[in-house]
Amino acid sequence: LSTINRQALEQLHYVTELTELIRARSSPNPDGIKNSTEFVSFFPDFVWTVLDFMLELKLNGKNITSDEYLENALKLIPGNCIRQFFPNRKCFVFDRPTHDKELLQKLETISEDQLDPNFWEGTKAFVSYIFPYAKMKTLREGIVRLGTLVTTYVDAINSGTVPCLDDAKAVDHYSEQMAQSLRLPTDMLQELLDEHTACEKEAISVFIEHSFKDENQLFLKLVKLIGEKKGLFVLKNEEASDKYCREELERLSKDFMENISTFSVPGGHRLYVDMREKIERDYWQVPRKGVKASEVFQSSLKSQVIIENSILQADTALTAGEKAIAEERTQREAAEKEQELLRQKQREQQQLMEAQEKSNKENLEQLREKLVQERKQLIEEHNMMLEKQLKDQKAYLEEGFKKKAEEMSGEIQRLSYHIKYMKQNSGSIVDHILRGFASVIFAPILLVEEAVRGIASLFK
Repeated sequence: LSTINRQALEQLHYVTELTELIRARSSPNPDGIKNSTEFVSFFPDFVWTVLDFMLELKLNGKNITSDEYLENALKLIPGNCIRQFFPNRKCFVFDRPTHDKELLQKLETISEDQLDPNFWEGTKAFVSYIFPYAKMKTLREGIVRLGTLVTTYVDAINSGTVPCLDDAKAVDHYSEQMAQSLRLPTDMLQELLDEHTACEKEAISVFIEHSFKDENQLFLKLVKLIGEKKGLFVLKNEEASDKYCREELERLSKDFMENISTFSVPGGHRLYVDMREKIERDYWQVPRKGVKASEVFQSSLKSQVIIENSILQADTALTAGEKAIAEERTQREAAEKEQELLRQKQREQQQLMEAQEKSNKENLEQLREKLVQERKQLIEEHNMMLEKQLKDQKAYLEEGFKKKAEEMSGEIQRLSYHIKYMKQNSGSIVDHILRGFASVIFAPILLVEEAVRGIASLFK
């Protein structure tokens, strides 16, 4: 830009209208932040570059630095937004790149040694500041990982909406990781639960990493959504196991079923039982049948009860007493298999419950770490706000704006009290929030909605 003057300052519409254009979702104010004090905690550095070949860095006949030039210019408009919002300000004044008119027309192609030494020194000073010292743009709570959110924000702004973070990214991450890591059907239910635990932990880490001041209870919503996704994977696993087991059993039983009539001969029942037992042995040798293996085989046995009884009654090699004994044995074995199937389902339910309880505890611990870090970050931000307020108040007094300095006293007192309160009560606040979350996560399903409403007030 050219010389910094009143006109140049007033033309910076995107800065002077910040109070109307910017909304910080994590602000306690429902309409977004309206107090410049809060903007200080997450605004980037302000750097003004000046390209004015006639500019002399002097004030009242004395030489001044480029930074002093900027600060003096900002005094032209008392209460200027730049001073209010940006605590770190820097100015760089560039000399003419070259005094050769012909070279000026092809600056992009000339070599460094053809540039004016003063311009080159100014450029090196600018670069040496920007890369090591210029603060990265952050959100509240110190979040700086904004690269993955650029597309979302641009799309939202272009459509006229206010962009905000939610739990969708974390849920998608969970689904993608589960789909990539699971090979359905899993051999045992525990294999799926172990993958779920790892993927859920990673997804919650993604959510926590990009979330701040979760006023809308998105953590609870995330846990619920991941639970629903897990349920779908459990169902898919069961379906895959059921399909695979039926296909394998059908393959092993094909010759047996196609030649079932050959057992309707004297001694045929014994042949039938021997063949069925061989199929059973072969079936249990098939790897990775999954959680439906017993249920599918039990269902197959039930479907053959009438056929086996028919073969048994037609077997003339057996006496009536032997037929009765064989029938009783078949019924007893079927009952034992049915009981074992019930025990297996009970074990699986117990596994699900234990895995959920373990998962809930790990989720709460992750949340605790995040809350503790957020409280620490919040205290640091308020200390920075207070330091900025005290610095500005001193500057206004030195510049003769006594009324403006007095107006800041109330905000300074409020910040000081708030910092003291947060330091004294951070631990109890974190515990209180966690108890609220725990009451939802561990509560019976009928109490979930009531518990959520109860803890929502903690964020008001």
